[in-house]
Amino acid sequence: MLSHRAIWDGIDGLARRHGHSVSALARLAGLDATAFNISKRVSKDGRERWPSTESIAKILEATGESFDSFLADTGAYMQASGFAEPGQRTVPLLGLAQAGMGGFFDGAGFPVGQGWDEIELPTPQGNGIYALEVSGDSMEPLYREGDRIVVSPTEQVRRGDRVVVKTRDGEVMAKILARQSAKQIELHSLNPAYAPRILDLVEVEWVARIIWASQ
Repeated sequence: MLSHRAIWDGIDGLARRHGHSVSALARLAGLDATAFNISKRVSKDGRERWPSTESIAKILEATGESFDSFLADTGAYMQASGFAEPGQRTVPLLGLAQAGMGGFFDGAGFPVGQGWDEIELPTPQGNGIYALEVSGDSMEPLYREGDRIVVSPTEQVRRGDRVVVKTRDGEVMAKILARQSAKQIELHSLNPAYAPRILDLVEVEWVARIIWASQ
């Protein structure tokens, strides 16, 4: 069950990822600027106030994010994804820049070969996941240099998901999946200094969904 705090944390995180205050986020979505203010979250008699589903839908549409990404940094999402309790499982870890070299992945995007380190994570559901250490600034402020992202080659990817893409030329990048057609894929960065990337699908070796990040 989603908690009151998780929903408001999702709104705060969404605004922060896109470089907005909650007031600016509300205006961007065509809502009253005070819709998400702290004062609107609890009534004077102490009762919890919830944002409407319509207002959440509008901010997701305005920012191009999915509901999964909206909840990605909340406790509710972590619990639903199997990350709630600390465990002893380790997964392979590799630097994002190093990942473009040959011999680290099979054709489906699963880790193979030597040279992988390990990182301990809360126990996830599912197999085949691994971690990459971010390099570069194209996904700032969400992912910064040195952050570790956990990637699943088996998760279905949808528009608005954060993904890692490997091209047949050996480039590996963390991006947002903006659009995918039968012939092309469009990738966006969070950092406005980087233009969108449009690739023919024949140029893409694999796409894997980012399911967790550790800052």
